[in-house]
Amino acid sequence: MTQMPDPQNPLRIGTRGSALALAQAHETRDRLMAAHGLPEAAFQIVVIKTTGDRVLDRALKDIGGKGLFTREIEDALLAGDIDIAVHSMKDMPTLQPEGLVIDCYLPREDVRDAFVSTLYAGISELPQGAVVGSSSLRRRAQLAARRPDLHLVEFRGNVQTRLKKLEEGVAVATFLAMAGLSRLGMSQIVRQAISPDEMLPAVAQGCIGVERRAEDASAAALLAPIADSESGLRVVAERAFLARLDGSCQTPIAGLALLQGDRLILRGEILRPDGSEVIASLREGLARDGAAMGLDLANELRGRAPADFFA
Repeated sequence: MTQMPDPQNPLRIGTRGSALALAQAHETRDRLMAAHGLPEAAFQIVVIKTTGDRVLDRALKDIGGKGLFTREIEDALLAGDIDIAVHSMKDMPTLQPEGLVIDCYLPREDVRDAFVSTLYAGISELPQGAVVGSSSLRRRAQLAARRPDLHLVEFRGNVQTRLKKLEEGVAVATFLAMAGLSRLGMSQIVRQAISPDEMLPAVAQGCIGVERRAEDASAAALLAPIADSESGLRVVAERAFLARLDGSCQTPIAGLALLQGDRLILRGEILRPDGSEVIASLREGLARDGAAMGLDLANELRGRAPADFFA
């Protein structure tokens, strides 16, 4: 029988401390409350500061990559200091520590990138040589491929920090995830939602994943009713694609899976950081074969890439 949390023995939910991370943890808690008829007091939000949150003056690729936003949280999960962990799946490394598993994905939000500016309504309106800020190697490469005239600068920090930088004139525009702005109730700042046909999103963008200890059957049973199968099928395919490419913060990689009934369409692309070369393709097949499709697509792109592409 599943051990239900209660106010005396709450389920401890680990998360980063940013406004967006907390919104995602609260969404997870609220879905669990509704699914099991539990009070808010049966849950405890535990904020864990990660290296990625502490070091804001350098690019992610220079200080270790994606694991910087997850390592301390996963350590706390393995140590038993928290019971589950809530993550933005686009920040998750493809390899998990032994003993941990993610098999619960919440319904996926808008996957698109958002163009944000106080001066311009869209990418096409940016003047020659305009300064655009982004911490995403993928977005910078995609923008450089489309508009090589633009001046791209590093733009790290949470949503509020980046908006402040815009106000201070550090850049005239930036890009954020539509999903994050929606979860923060800030969709009104979006000047243009960028179609995936123009900028293919990051792998698993817009998806929240809930991590648990592999042997914790009670947590597995608690999470099962809130797991969204469609989101899971899409993200598994995308992350298989990413894993085969050994995706780190060094190579710009984009991928998106879409479901049509029991069939899945997976698009993927790899880029040089300066946007000078883009290699893209797609696969279509049965949704249950998504992981194999991701692997096959990645192998094609690897095979088409010059020897120095992943250097």
